[in-house]
Amino acid sequence: MSAAGPPTGRPPVLTRTGRTGAPADRRRSAFFTSALDGAPHWATGALCALQAAVLSLAALTLPAVAAFVATSADPSNDGVGWTQAVRVGGALWLLGHGTPVVVAGTPVTLVPLGLTALAVFTCYASARRSGVARWSGYAAAVGAYLLVAVVVAALHGGGAGTVLRTAVGALLVAGAGLGAGLLRRPGAPSGRELTRPAWSRVAPFARVGAAAGLLATALLLAVAALLVAVWVLAGRATVADVVRGLSLDVVGGVVLAVAELAFLPNLVVWALAWLAGPGFAVGLGSRFAPAEVTTTPLPAVPLLGALPSADAVGPTSVAAPVVLVLVGLVAGVYVHRRLRAERAWHAAATCGVLAVSAGALVALLVSAASGAAGPGRMASVGAHGWAVGGTVALGVLLGSLLVVLPGDALLRAELRRVLRVRSRD
Repeated sequence: MSAAGPPTGRPPVLTRTGRTGAPADRRRSAFFTSALDGAPHWATGALCALQAAVLSLAALTLPAVAAFVATSADPSNDGVGWTQAVRVGGALWLLGHGTPVVVAGTPVTLVPLGLTALAVFTCYASARRSGVARWSGYAAAVGAYLLVAVVVAALHGGGAGTVLRTAVGALLVAGAGLGAGLLRRPGAPSGRELTRPAWSRVAPFARVGAAAGLLATALLLAVAALLVAVWVLAGRATVADVVRGLSLDVVGGVVLAVAELAFLPNLVVWALAWLAGPGFAVGLGSRFAPAEVTTTPLPAVPLLGALPSADAVGPTSVAAPVVLVLVGLVAGVYVHRRLRAERAWHAAATCGVLAVSAGALVALLVSAASGAAGPGRMASVGAHGWAVGGTVALGVLLGSLLVVLPGDALLRAELRRVLRVRSRD
C-alpha cells in the first residue's frame, strides 16, 4: 500500500524499495539499516566479513577433514592428526589469497584462481545478504576480513613478508567482493553513481577507451574459455586414461575433481596466453604455443591431459593471434558508437587507452595465474604476464584502429584540410 497523501493527478512511481510516495532520504535510511537491529554499522560490517571468511575457510577445511576421516584407517596415515587436515584447508585458503605455502620444503606460489573466486563470492554473498551500505560498514568489513587473514597466516607460521602478502591479497579479495555485494543491497547507489566523482575528472575519450579495454579483456577470456572446452573435448581420451591410471576411490576422486576445478580458471588464462602467441609452460623446458609445442613429462593430473599436443600445430593454430585483431575490431565498434570526439586526435588516443588498459589487465591476470607448482621442473608454470599483455595490446590496437580511424568525421575533415593546404602549395 502506498502512503496517504494529497492527490497530484500523477500515478505513483515505484522505486527500488517497492514503496511509493516516500521521501528519498526516508527510503534510503530504511534500507541502509543493519541486519542486526540496533547494531552499529561498523559492527554489522565486521560480522558480515567474519561470516564470509568462515564460509570460505569451512568450504576448504571441511572437505580436508572429511578426506582425513575417510582415510584414517590407512596405515600410512599413522601419526597424522585431524589438525593436520585443518592446516591443509587453511593453507589452501591462504594460497587462494596469493600467499605462498611450503609443501615438503618446496614453496608453492601458483595461485588457484578458483579458490580466489570462491573467496570473492563468499564476500559478495555475505555482503549482499546482511551487509550495511555505509562507508563505515564497508571499512569495518574489509578491516575485519583483513584481520582474519593475517591471523590465519600467523597461525601457519608465516613470517613478516608472508603476512604482508596475505594482507594485500585479503585486501583485494575483500575490497572487491564486499564492495560488489554492498552495491547490490536495496537502496545502495549504483557503481556508476559511486564512481562518478572520480570518472568525471577523466577525459571522456579516456573513459571510453578504458571501458573498451575492459570489454576487450572480457571477450578474450570468453574466447579462451571456449578454447579450453575444445581442448578438453579433443583430449578426453587422454584425460580418461589418466583417471583410470590413478585408480582413485570415491573420496580421492572428489578431492581430485575439486582440485582441478580450483585450477580451471588458471587454464583459461593460459589459453588466453596461447591465443596471444607467446604461449605458456607447464614445467621448465616445456612450451605450449600456436607455433610450437614442446612437452616434458607432466604430473599425472587429468586436466593436463587436455593440453594441446604437437599434432595440433598447423596453419589454423598459427593464425590464432588473429583473434586479438578480431576482438580489437569489436572493441573499435564500441568506441565508434560511444566516442564523442572533440579533437582530431581523440580517436587515435582512445584506441591507445583501449590497448594499454586491455594489455595491463591481461598482464595482471597472466601474472596471477602463474607461479611455482612444485619442486624441480614444476617451479615454472604459466606465462610471462607482460609479454602476453604487450602482444594483446598490439593486437587490439591494430583491430580498433581499423574501425575507429576511418569512421571518425573529425579526422577525415582534418585530413581533407591538410590535403587542400598541400595542394595549394
